[in-house]
Amino acid sequence: MAQPGRIRLAGMIAATALCAAAATEAAAQDGAIVLNQQLQLGDVFAGQTLNVVDSQDQVTVQTSAQGNSASGAVENGSITVQSDQDMRGDAVATTDITLGGDTWGEVNTTTQAGGNYLAVSAYAATLTLNATQSNTGGLVSATAEIGDDTARLHAGASVGVSAISNTVALYGEGSVVSGSIDQSSSAVVRSFGRIESQYIPAGASVTSQTIVNAVAVNSGQTSGQELSVVQRSTGDFIESEASANAGNAWDLAARARATANQAVLYNEGGSVVTASDQQNSSFVRASALTTAYDYGRAEAYARGAANELSVGNNDIYVEIDNTQFNSGGVNVTATFSGANGYDVSVGADAVGNSVTGYACSECAGYLEARNAQTNSGDVSAVANTTVAGSNRSVISGANAVGNSANFHVSRPGN
Repeated sequence: MAQPGRIRLAGMIAATALCAAAATEAAAQDGAIVLNQQLQLGDVFAGQTLNVVDSQDQVTVQTSAQGNSASGAVENGSITVQSDQDMRGDAVATTDITLGGDTWGEVNTTTQAGGNYLAVSAYAATLTLNATQSNTGGLVSATAEIGDDTARLHAGASVGVSAISNTVALYGEGSVVSGSIDQSSSAVVRSFGRIESQYIPAGASVTSQTIVNAVAVNSGQTSGQELSVVQRSTGDFIESEASANAGNAWDLAARARATANQAVLYNEGGSVVTASDQQNSSFVRASALTTAYDYGRAEAYARGAANELSVGNNDIYVEIDNTQFNSGGVNVTATFSGANGYDVSVGADAVGNSVTGYACSECAGYLEARNAQTNSGDVSAVANTTVAGSNRSVISGANAVGNSANFHVSRPGN
């Protein structure tokens, strides 16, 4: 059990270390102050190349390139975090694996590239955060290419690729989380993942994710939130591509998601008050491609969004003040091509501005929302399906929306 006023801090710092002003236990109980300043001027690269033939066991590879990163936590006390992270170089992570012959173990690869990252947790505490993240570097890129035309992946494969320019992640248990988050990025952000194989008699998937500015807040056990979020994306383009290919596959999927600004906030046991301002002028593109000559189940799904906000509370009170402006285009394509098989699923979703707010109906929930959305960019979603031989079913959908707003009161878990 944590002692009163105990504060734990940990960080992986590219420039200036976290500093905690908590000289005595009494001072910690009154409130600690954490000052974090990080400046990354140079480029950050991470890369791996493997050539594996007839592997008898698993192939697991992790590759990560991160500009600035800091994390901290507070237990049974209060803390004020003032964080300023500035990324001015490129962040590039690459994974290249050639798999020849028979690979009998599962193939798992994770490739991640990031500009600025901040994570803070609070346990039975009060957390006040003032965070600024800026990325003026040229590129945030994550790439993974797995297999070859003769690869036989008997236990399947999971390929995950993620590129995020700015990230703030907050977590609370029995805590109050408040403050402001300001994120801006002018970098090009892209992710690309691909599987090439001859035979996959198991599940295999490629998941590619690209986000420019990301905020995730999750609090429970009688917590509360009061946060202001400002996000700006001004880079030339944002791109996410996933490609899954096999001659014969049992369960094959390619999934790609590209988002300029994203904020997801969820709470239990208290009130949620959120003010959000999201603006995007970047071109957003998401593409998913799945090909197989013979297949059992095949999926291609892509989603692209300029601005996304989701605020939910499994309790009584939710207040949302939302402003979203998008002038960048959003282009989404999902494609499947095959000959003979069973079930095919193809989906493409594109949205300019999206906001969702919800509260708990069993708690006699109350939701108050003020919403202003403006979209001047083109939004397109295209789903392509080609079956040259015969199959059992095809489920296909394409949805494009300029502005989407959904506010509702629902039962927990719905």
